[in-house]
Parts: sequence; C-alpha cells; structure tokens
Amino acid sequence: MKRFWTAVAVAGFAFGLLAGCNDYNNSIQYNTGATLTNIAPNGLPAGAGSFLLTVNANQLNGFNSTTVVQWNGQKLASTFVDTTTMTATVPETLMAKPGTAFVNTLTAQSGTGQNGLSNTLAFNIYGAPNPLPTLTSVTPGTAPACGTSCSNAAVTITVVGTNFLQSSNNGGSLVTFADKLTPMQQPTALSITSFSDTQIQAVIPGAFLANADTATIVVSNPGSGPCNQPSCLPLVGGGNSNPFSFLIGGGAPAAIAEETPAISQDGRYVVYGSQQGQINQILLKDTCVGISSGCSVNTRVVSVAADGTAGNADSHNAAATPDGRYVAFSSAATNLVEGAAAGRQVYVHDTCIGAENSCKPATTLISTDSQGALNGTESVLPSISSTGRYVAFVAITPSNTQKIPAAAAAIVQAAPNSGLRQVFVRDTCLGATDCTPKTTRISMMPGDAPANGTKPAGPAVSGTAKQIALADRKSATVFTTTVAVDENVVLATPKEQ
Repeated sequence: MKRFWTAVAVAGFAFGLLAGCNDYNNSIQYNTGATLTNIAPNGLPAGAGSFLLTVNANQLNGFNSTTVVQWNGQKLASTFVDTTTMTATVPETLMAKPGTAFVNTLTAQSGTGQNGLSNTLAFNIYGAPNPLPTLTSVTPGTAPACGTSCSNAAVTITVVGTNFLQSSNNGGSLVTFADKLTPMQQPTALSITSFSDTQIQAVIPGAFLANADTATIVVSNPGSGPCNQPSCLPLVGGGNSNPFSFLIGGGAPAAIAEETPAISQDGRYVVYGSQQGQINQILLKDTCVGISSGCSVNTRVVSVAADGTAGNADSHNAAATPDGRYVAFSSAATNLVEGAAAGRQVYVHDTCIGAENSCKPATTLISTDSQGALNGTESVLPSISSTGRYVAFVAITPSNTQKIPAAAAAIVQAAPNSGLRQVFVRDTCLGATDCTPKTTRISMMPGDAPANGTKPAGPAVSGTAKQIALADRKSATVFTTTVAVDENVVLATPKEQ
C-alpha cells in the first residue's frame, strides 16, 4: 500500500511540472494573441526613412485597445484602429541597413497562459535597385551548324558589358539564348563557367547549334525587393540588356579578313576589329596591365555614335595614339555622325581615357575637306599622330575608266584626285589655338599615276606628324626610320625617291 501512494505522489508532481511549462514566461509558450493576416507595405529599400506600417488581423482573433505593434521585439508607437487593423510608425533608424525585420503584435495578458503574442510576419529591407545590364560584345559571334553530330559541338562564348551581378537578393545575372526559328520558345539560361562584373563566360550546348539559324544573346538582371507573401511590392530595377545576334551557319564560319591590332605604348590598351552581331566593330580592351589595384579588365566598342550606338556597318583598320585615348578607323557605317558621305570614311573616336571627368566620348569624321578634294571618294587605312591631332589616310576614287552612275559622274569629275588612290593628312587642330581644321593631299598630283600601274598603300604618320611614309608595292618614299606595316608597305630609311 505504501508503494501505491508513493507512485501517486510522484505522478502528481510530474503533472504539476508539465502544467507549469505552459504558464506565461516559462520555457514553453504558445502565441495567444491576434492572428495576423498581412502587413503593408511588406518591404522597402534601406534608407527609405520613417513610414507608417499597417497591420491586419483575422476578425475572429483580432486586436483591442491594449495592443501594440512590435518590430524585432521592439515596441513601436502604435494606433488601434479597429479589431482587425493597427497602424504603427517605423522610425528611420530601423531602416538603415538591408535585411529582414519581424513584425508581431502584443496584447495585454488576460490570464494565466495568455501571453498576448501574435504570429510573426516578415518585412524585407532591400538594397538599392539592381542595375540594368549592358552588352557590348559576344565572342565568338558565330558557330557552324552541327546537324546530327552535336554531342561535342558546344561553344563557350565570352560576353562583355557592364553591371553584371554575380549575386543579389534575387539571384545573379543570367545569359540567355533564344533562336528565331522557334520564336515562341522562351529564352534559355546558359551555364556560366566564369564571372566578373564586366565579363561572363557561358556555354551554348551543341544541341542548340544543330540547324542554321540566327540566335539572340541577352544578359538579364533580376529585380530587387524580394517578398515571401502572396501580396507584395513589385520588384524594382534589373531587366534585360540590349540583344546581340549569334549566327549559326550551315558550315564553318566565313573567314574574316585579319587585321593588325593597335596597342598603347605601355601595353595596357589594345584596339582591334571583331564581329559583333554580324557587323565588324572596333573594340578597345583595357587589359589592366601595369595596374596593381582598382582596375577591372573590360572591353568597349569605339566604332560608336555620340549616343553610344554601335556602327550599323563594318569598321576596319584601327589605329590608336600611344596613350590609347584616340582611336582612328575606317567605317562604312552611316550612323556615326550626321551628314557623313556614303561609303567607307575615316573617323577618330575620343575614348576620354586619362581625360578629366568632364570629357565625353565622341566620334569625329576625319575624311572631309571643305575644298571638295574628297568628293566622290572612300577613305581607308588611317594612321594617327601621338597627340591625335593629325590623321593620314588613303582616299579611293573610281578610276577614269570605271563605269559609274550618271548621277555621280559630275561629282567624280569635279574631284581633283579622281581616278587615283591618294594620301591625305587631316589637321584636326586638336590642342591648338587659332587653328582651322584642314585636309592636305601629300601624294602624287592628279593624273600622275605610277607608270607600273601600282597604287599607293596606307600611309604611316610619325608621332609628331613631321614625317610621313608612303609606299607602293615596288618602291617607298620615307622620311624617317620606321618599321614594316604589312606585306604591301615596307618602310625603311632609303633616300627620297
């Protein structure tokens, strides 16, 4: 009998302990306050300042006049509106940093086991809106169609641009691929193998390259401001970059004429031609060579108009000043400057490298002449002096025997250099005062074509523009020590011819 009462006493003691665990302020508690349904707004950017938060509750289990709103456990200045609505002022100090805050309400305790706490809802404090990405190049821009043998035909592309996001509160940048033969197909995200804020390498699977087609490459950034409730603020920022075309051919990509790149004196900047969206553009790459910190490798298109629009036709023959600031090139584009003549013309682009912050990149037409000497010509093969002030180039006119449209005949006949490839130098007056830009012909006089029928090739101008070298396939006129340019122009130091 004694053992029975001992067991009863022990059981009663244990029951008392379990009951005590449910009392308010003990280790095990259950929320007995209002049932929250939503908060508005449920997210804002960091630094948004003080704002009014509205908290709603279920009508069957709502608020009373003793209820206050809590933010991460801190009581806010609260206003009881009705049994389903409370408002509270969130001070600016609580919105300083991105993160997640937890909102609940507390109603005065009404008895044992009644803690008055509601359920908790999340409030998102997100950073600045994600930037819009830009796309300046995709290399390579073509691939052969692999037909039924695509298992090993994957192509790795290098995408260059700005504002690429490796991560954000909604994920990172995506490189997407969509072809035109199936326009209803959604863009497909490519697998990324390497990433920086200006350059991404991604893999196009061989299965995407089976048939001849033109695909579109786009970089996409997510918006900011995530929410984890059915009702939330719209995402802000992010979006899609400008598209780039990727050509899938029926065979190997068409051969592209090789051109000699230009490089700055310190080796940091390299200027070269590259197909971008089936158009050859002039690109400048900052390799960051010699820079120990604060530099990111990047590539920009320099065959562009004032608003940054890339040339709408092929550009070639890049030349650059030793500091990489000024880049000369020949282009058939019609959108680089207003009023440019049709056909290939020579331009100089000021990249503003090393210039003051007030400098704005600009493209200038060089193959122009107020005296009409360049009427009816196309211009190629520029060479630029070290300061960028002088640019030498070849102007090509239809030969005297070439058949041309009647409408153009008067223009060609009026051109003093008609029928020849002539070399000109343009003084842009860059950095000079009391100077008027002018174009001067320095090659043979009209009609003085070489007896052997050859034509002068590209000129080379010295850094100071005091010496200019001319050559044809069999002879050279050189005024300074220089080097070989290509197989048609061999520049040395012979006597003047």
